[in-house]
Parts: sequence; structure tokens; C-alpha cells
Amino acid sequence: MQVINLGDQQSILNKFISELRDVSIQNDRMRFRRNIERIGEVLGYELSKSLAYNQVDIKTPLGNSKCNIPEEDVVICSILRAGLPLHQGLLNYFDNAENTFISAYRHHVSETEFEIKVEYLASPSLENKTLILADPMLATGRSFVNVYNALKEMGTPKEIHLASVIGSEQGVKYIADHFPSDTKLWIATIDKELNDKGYIVPGLGDAGDLAYGVKLQH
Repeated sequence: MQVINLGDQQSILNKFISELRDVSIQNDRMRFRRNIERIGEVLGYELSKSLAYNQVDIKTPLGNSKCNIPEEDVVICSILRAGLPLHQGLLNYFDNAENTFISAYRHHVSETEFEIKVEYLASPSLENKTLILADPMLATGRSFVNVYNALKEMGTPKEIHLASVIGSEQGVKYIADHFPSDTKLWIATIDKELNDKGYIVPGLGDAGDLAYGVKLQH
């Protein structure tokens, strides 16, 4: 798997990440969602450089212009619910993409042990298409893997791109062991640690709760 860690570069992306992490800013839910959306736009732009393009003729009021247009059929899949702002950021740039939505959540069997449950899925065919699988937090990596396994019945993509905001080194290694070797991971930053509950440290907290409000546990 190829890992493109945009946090290794100096760019405005670092400001968006700093505001997501900052406890004095992140409780503004609208700004939190917008920062994830903006990161999705940056990830989408960088990802777009790796796609195949066709040259087409465009008629202007004064003549003709040759333009290079992406040729892939793109499907954006977000993991509910935290993935929705990231999905929107990607969709802002891949505005003709098809869309897949899937639920994945932690079902706790103890305070520190949990399993990832995948329930809801709405998806077009993925056969021979470019799949962008989006989840803002890549902690253990198990959500990405379980969702990928659930999507296999929808067809075999031509390319697989993973888009994430913050990941852990352990999570990145886990998905590298479970996705096809030509998968590309586009991520804004990678932290070194997971705590005993499987949360990224220093991370930013629960992205779903910060974006949409605290949920009842079940």
C-alpha cells in the first residue's frame, strides 16, 4: 500500500488540523465539520493528480480549447456518521461521482474491547470503478477493513483510494496488511499511539460526536 501523508508537507492543511485538535475551537460543531470538509477538498485535489485523464475539445465563445478531463468512474464511500463532512469535501471536487454510504460502529463488549459492526449499506456497482473510501479517523484500522469486506459483494473496483484525516501508525500498518497492495492511502496526518481503548493519541477525540453531538451508547 502506498501512503501519502500530507502532514509531511508544509501547507494550509496544517491550520485545519490544528483547529480540529484544539479543544478551545473544536466544540464549535459547524467549524469542526467545515474543517473536515476542507481537508476532504485538499485530499481530493491531491488524489486527483494520480488519476488517468483524457483530452477533450471544449468549445468556448471565441474558439476551441483542449482540456484534460479525468476518465475514471468515481464512487465515494463514506462510513457513517463521522465520514459525512469528509465525504462532502471529496464530493465538492468529484461532483459527478456516484455515492455509497455504509454504517460501521464500535460495539463494546467491555471497557477496552470492542468489535466493529457493519449494518447499513447503500451502494451502486463498484465493478471496474475508482473507489474512494472515506473515514476521518483511522485508529485501529478495523472499520476500514470490515467495510471493505462488506463492499466486496458490490463488485471489484479498478482502483482503491482511502481518505482519512488522522491515523495511528498501528492502524496504517493494519490496513496495509488487509488491502490490495496497489491501494493508496491519502491522509492529513499520522500520530504514533493508540491508548488502551483504541483511540488515537494525541488525536482529537470522537469525530462523530464533535461533528454531530454526543450519542447514547448501546
